[in-house]
Amino acid sequence: MTTAYSPRNIPAQILHDFVSKLFAASGSSQNEAEIVSDHLIEANLKGHDSHGAIRAKKYIEWVRNGQLLPNQKMSVIVNNPALAVVDGNFGYGQVIGKEAMNCAIEKAKSVGFCALSIRNSGHLGRIGAWAEQLANAGLTSVHFVNTSGFGILVAPHGGSDRRLSANPIAAGVPVPNRPPIILDIATSIVAEGKIQISRNKKEQLQPGLVIDGQGHPTTDPDRFYASPPGAIFPFGGHKGSGLSFMCEVLAGSLSGGASSHPENATASRLVNNMLTLAFEPSTFSADFFDDDVARLIKWTKSSPPIEADGEVLLPGELEEKTYAIRTRDGIPMDAETLRQLTEVANTYTIPVPPEMRHRNV
Repeated sequence: MTTAYSPRNIPAQILHDFVSKLFAASGSSQNEAEIVSDHLIEANLKGHDSHGAIRAKKYIEWVRNGQLLPNQKMSVIVNNPALAVVDGNFGYGQVIGKEAMNCAIEKAKSVGFCALSIRNSGHLGRIGAWAEQLANAGLTSVHFVNTSGFGILVAPHGGSDRRLSANPIAAGVPVPNRPPIILDIATSIVAEGKIQISRNKKEQLQPGLVIDGQGHPTTDPDRFYASPPGAIFPFGGHKGSGLSFMCEVLAGSLSGGASSHPENATASRLVNNMLTLAFEPSTFSADFFDDDVARLIKWTKSSPPIEADGEVLLPGELEEKTYAIRTRDGIPMDAETLRQLTEVANTYTIPVPPEMRHRNV
């Protein structure tokens, strides 16, 4: 008999502590388990459910298969005052990314600028988190990400099957007396994790997002995951496709981690590569930067909303609003994700909190 699981809102701390126990049970140190859980639950709180707790089951499967290695640290391959290339040694991207961003902060604060490449990292999660880390240190930054074969999901403009990765781009701007401005977008028209969420919820996708394995448009997430698999469109047609291609070069080829290609040595595991460019604003424009960004914010947000009850939103503001709501009301979890997390917990005989337990529906 199959038990139905009802969706509900889970308090963030309860979900965090539960997910942390799953990672610790699967081989991570307590510190690593906390870092990964911090990252995932913050993604949920900011509305990026595709990069939140739903990832825990997949990460642990990769650990069991030897594709993701717990308790790794980055290795520095190239190191000079304004540049570093680091290898993630197939460790958790949440750990490698945090460590690498600390390195970028130190260099940019010292000489005004840093270019840092990460290769061979596990899934780096919500890329906006790395722009936030740098912005909170007073740095503005831009980030380009790819995978090196395992994460090929996207059809190039005019193509009918998977050739590119979802290839996110993020950027961050520190702003005095308010949260930083954070851009965090995939160059695909939708993140693959959001297709998985629709599949878990048994919902159809919006038209124009994906094609099936025969190259035909579909709104059925099951057809996207069929054999042969479907593909996601790039956003903005040739523009998103072009940006995605450049992510492959800047994040993959330049780092030595490789562009997305099924013949790469790392194509059998999910590997992320990332190029980060970090700037100390005062080094470039002294006191001008903060005042000019403030003027730009005021000018942009003063545009009359196109809808009567609408609002002009800057990058990152929707996430801040969602964070406040979900911190207060809890994180909405679909029934299938709850079932999957419970399944992993049962494997390790970890008690499921009452707030997450199923009830018949």
